[in-house]
Amino acid sequence: MSFIRGYDQETLRELVDLDECAARLAEIESQRSLPALLERVWLLKVLDRLDEALVLADETVRQARMAGTRKDVLRARVLHATILQYRGAHAAADQELTTCAAEAEGQGWASIAAFAHQHHGKNAYEAGDFDTARDSFKRSLFLRREAGAEDHELEVALLAIEAAERRRPSQLVAG
Repeated sequence: MSFIRGYDQETLRELVDLDECAARLAEIESQRSLPALLERVWLLKVLDRLDEALVLADETVRQARMAGTRKDVLRARVLHATILQYRGAHAAADQELTTCAAEAEGQGWASIAAFAHQHHGKNAYEAGDFDTARDSFKRSLFLRREAGAEDHELEVALLAIEAAERRRPSQLVAG
């Protein structure tokens, strides 16, 4: 079940029904499985409860390292980095997302690499680095195609590429 209803054209952040997200968070609040922890972190993020999200994201990365697979650890680290991004710690998020994308690509995990590149692009976009954002979104699109992603996932990457290109300084677009 996806809570994402679309993406803001200016910020590229997820558009969600806040009441639905709050209800879901209450429903899974006591669950301790790794998937539930990841979902709780994401819900806290979109509900703008960033302090709680960061604490839980740290715990989720630790749990993934202790009991999960390498893929689980990467997913948890990407989500952790998105919390850093939302808190305005763009340099720290950039470093984490760059590392995660490189590790996923090195392992041949195209879908996880695409996920990391997409978030790397969103972080760069928010930081005002539209060239890096566009490059990351393009890499995500390539990897999503390689992984056989569904059309709506490809569309999200295409819309992000277009948004980054619109925000680039005009002299770079003309050159």
